[in-house]
Amino acid sequence: MYLTITETAEYLSLPESYIEVLIHENKIRAVHDGEQYLIYREQFNQHLEQMEKAKKQLAEYLSEPIPEDPDVKDED
Repeated sequence: MYLTITETAEYLSLPESYIEVLIHENKIRAVHDGEQYLIYREQFNQHLEQMEKAKKQLAEYLSEPIPEDPDVKDED
């Protein structure tokens, strides 16, 4: 499904001007139909899924306990 710049801004909760900048910097793929830019919504879904996966992996990594160092000896 394709979205207009306005619909994309609402979908991502970003200002329209920022979406336009991202399009002109080729950071968002868009098709120009002669009147307006159309943006494929699935590119954001894939990105958001990857971000959620990365957050989950980071949370798992941070929740692992730090292993004891076998070289440390408490000899006083």
